[in-house]
Amino acid sequence: MRTYRHLQVCLLLAAALFLTCQPAWAIKRVALVVGNSSYQNAPLLPNPANDAASITATLKSAGFDVVDSRLNLAAADMRRALREFADQTRDADIAVVYYAGHGIEIDGTNYLIPTDARLERDTDIYDEAFSLDRVLLAIEPAKQLRVVIVDACRNNPFADSMKRTVASRSISRGLARVEPTVSNTLIAFAAKAGLTALDGNSKNSPYATALVKYIAKPGLDLRRAFGFVRDDVLQATGNRQEPYVYGSLGGEDVALVPVAKAEEPAQAANPQSEIRRDYELALQLRNKPALNAFLSQHPDGYYANLAKLQLNQFEAEEARVAATAKAQQAEQEQARLMSQGAQRVEREKAAADLKAAEEARVAAEKAKQTALEQATEAERKRTASESTIVAALSENKPAVGSTAADGSTAAMSADANSPPRLAALTAEPRQTDIAKADIAKSVQGELNRVGCFTGAVDGRWNTASQRSLSLFNRYAGTKLDTKLASLDALDAIKLKPARVCPVICDHGYKASGDQCVRITCAEGSFLNDDNECEKRRGKKPVAKRNANEGASRADRSRREISEPVADVPRRQATAKSSGGSGQVVCDAYLCRQVRRGCHLDYRGGGGPGGNTGNVEVCN
Repeated sequence: MRTYRHLQVCLLLAAALFLTCQPAWAIKRVALVVGNSSYQNAPLLPNPANDAASITATLKSAGFDVVDSRLNLAAADMRRALREFADQTRDADIAVVYYAGHGIEIDGTNYLIPTDARLERDTDIYDEAFSLDRVLLAIEPAKQLRVVIVDACRNNPFADSMKRTVASRSISRGLARVEPTVSNTLIAFAAKAGLTALDGNSKNSPYATALVKYIAKPGLDLRRAFGFVRDDVLQATGNRQEPYVYGSLGGEDVALVPVAKAEEPAQAANPQSEIRRDYELALQLRNKPALNAFLSQHPDGYYANLAKLQLNQFEAEEARVAATAKAQQAEQEQARLMSQGAQRVEREKAAADLKAAEEARVAAEKAKQTALEQATEAERKRTASESTIVAALSENKPAVGSTAADGSTAAMSADANSPPRLAALTAEPRQTDIAKADIAKSVQGELNRVGCFTGAVDGRWNTASQRSLSLFNRYAGTKLDTKLASLDALDAIKLKPARVCPVICDHGYKASGDQCVRITCAEGSFLNDDNECEKRRGKKPVAKRNANEGASRADRSRREISEPVADVPRRQATAKSSGGSGQVVCDAYLCRQVRRGCHLDYRGGGGPGGNTGNVEVCN
């Protein structure tokens, strides 16, 4: 049982090896080759069998999937061959039939004659021979191309002895002109319609010799191939025989044998390709652990130097953040001591600490900028060098290495700092399988490099990260989607070699060139939440009311309320006693106007009792 399984495995492997070694044609090609030489009722034809053998060998060497070769077929054998070949053409793309032997044309129809045909009368042709239409019917299922090659235009011995049943029936020399009814079908005759073909004096006929030379030439269009065949036959026969082709094809070249794809030369192994791929992946992740992991695997060499420059940039940023925090703490300590009225010695010490912290912060800013410039320049030289190599390879020119960025230490040798001269530089596949957090972290790192992001590079795409990408869009003129971190955004930011956004400083500092300096407010001013100095405002005096004034107002209100309402019109009337017309006189019930020509005269009395002291006097 084990031996049987082992044999099965071996057979499967052999079959797989056989299939992989076959030409990778994308189409299926089948052919039927018939050569009738030994006729029972006609003289021997020596060339058809030889011609069929040569055509068979040519098509097999051309890689045809099926080449069915038949010799000296009787009527029954020929019928069977056409039926079986029709089954082969059902799933074929190209079908070819080659026939060499006797043929005849009766009433405009061409017939192929089997070896056992007698053809005593003209009507026997329908029973003993096969029309060309029957052959076309057998190859019709082919999907792309159908070709029938007929080398049967020889002098026909049956035509002279055949009895005519109808005097008007025509039997001509050679074969008749045909027009295929199915598209992409060619019918090639060894001689033009109505003319005969020559067998020649060699092993093969002139027509078969030319076919073998051109028909299977790789990449040669079939129409041109038959044109070359025509030229060779005309030259070989002294212009006595002219082959002819009927039918038409489309505008594209159609070859029986496609051009074999040239195998691409094996590219020289590139020892730096794996290292470069690891470096670019670490660069995309944009964090210290990734760079440290790369350096642990590749501690030396050109890409190791680039990784160290990138690592220096991260360390410089960490030092800057620490120095900024220390300067802020020193400033807060100094403010606390001054507000608490600390002793002079403590205040001087706090001022000295603040000065030292500020100097350390400025130095850290400069170190960060230097590390950024070195890393950016190194990456620029690397990409430029690789672009030069790719361009040189595309033009088949030797690649000229360019100088890479300087290393982080003086101990780096010139060879380590020079980019590798790659024999072949293939484009790496895009890292689309990077996790979203890693993409966000890479985008944050690039935004930090171009000065648009100052937060923690942690892969969290929050509001601060979106605001940073919006700043990049604003100053870089891009329209990247800020809602998520994408590879498109990462690529766009990487294209910027230097700072894009202006310097972003912490609260209490302002931008001065590429550095942040502490904001010092003048005496009497303070730093507000908008990071601007604002003048302190003094307290306004609060207005107070006089107690005596309040009491007098209350007394006046009480007096006005205590006066009787009835006295009001009387006082008004009294005030107008000397006015004449328009005066009003009142009694205990009502008031009325003084009549025209009268006036009021005060006689004394009046008051709450109802008696008026004013008397109306009329002249």
